[in-house]
Amino acid sequence: MARRRETNVFSLSFLDIMSCGFGAVILIYITINHGTETSGVQVDAETMAEVKKIEAVIETETENQVTLKNSLALVDEQIESTDRNIAEIIKSIEQLTLEITTNRDLSTTDVDEIEALKAELKVLQEEAETLSASIDAAEEQGQSLRAVTGEGDRQYLTGLNMGGRHILVLLDASTSMLDQTIVNIIRRRNLSPAEQRSSEKWQRGLRTVEWITANMPATARFQIVTFAEEATAVDQTSDGRWLSAETPQALENALNQLADLTPNGGSNLHAAFGAIENLDPLPDNVFLITDGLPTQGVRPAKGSLVSARDRLQHFTDALTTLNLTVPINVILLPMEGDPVASPSFWRLAQITGGAFLSPARDWP
Repeated sequence: MARRRETNVFSLSFLDIMSCGFGAVILIYITINHGTETSGVQVDAETMAEVKKIEAVIETETENQVTLKNSLALVDEQIESTDRNIAEIIKSIEQLTLEITTNRDLSTTDVDEIEALKAELKVLQEEAETLSASIDAAEEQGQSLRAVTGEGDRQYLTGLNMGGRHILVLLDASTSMLDQTIVNIIRRRNLSPAEQRSSEKWQRGLRTVEWITANMPATARFQIVTFAEEATAVDQTSDGRWLSAETPQALENALNQLADLTPNGGSNLHAAFGAIENLDPLPDNVFLITDGLPTQGVRPAKGSLVSARDRLQHFTDALTTLNLTVPINVILLPMEGDPVASPSFWRLAQITGGAFLSPARDWP
């Protein structure tokens, strides 16, 4: 009879399965526990960092609070000190008032003299304040004798000396001052005098004269002379004498009469330079405002047309009558067909120690 095989519930396969399962459980537990501990450490580090930041802010604010308290205490001490000083000053004033009252009772004559001195002192103080205000206003406006405004607001001349004790302004008032092109000059010459005076080029010349007179020294003497075929002082009542810049009315009268003048005739530079020699004493600064070489000379022209060579000869002849010790500042306005004018007048300015300027269209 065959023997029956015994059954063993704890076979090798079962033990292997149980061991593997138990090991897996332990591994899972270790992994979970390690992650929890790491997360806790990270949270604790971040929290501590935030706590330290808050503590630093609290410490800083505490220091600021202490500083503010100290500042307030110092301000309070200053206020108390100021109050004490005010009280002492008030007490001193009351004491002085009492002394003055006592002295008034003792000597009426002395009191009258004191009152007179006080009144005189008040007048002097008012005069000093007025002078101070005048000086401040003069410093704000510079050396300008008159207010000059214009488009572009260019109130400067580079290289021109605006000083001098006797200043002469020579303004070209010939027909060419109506425009910078020959065609427009002929057209404007047939217009009414009012329309001729309103031409842009002539108005530029007038504004240039106004600018120069506004920026000359207040203590200077001046004269404004226009020249075409002849040279004539703008102020007919001056008889060629120097006018005072310290008299605003004299300057206003000259500029008003100049505004009523209409450009006409040829240009005679010989007559303009002759006006310099007729002044006594001679000017120490001259401003020549023109637009080109002269068209007339000492002798009348033989024909109606004047060539470029003739104009240059008229210019050279005029120089022979000029006192070269007087500085000539030339302000040359534009004119077509006269290329020799710029170098010629530039040379004149250099020889006499003056300056040469060909300004922009929006100046002054």
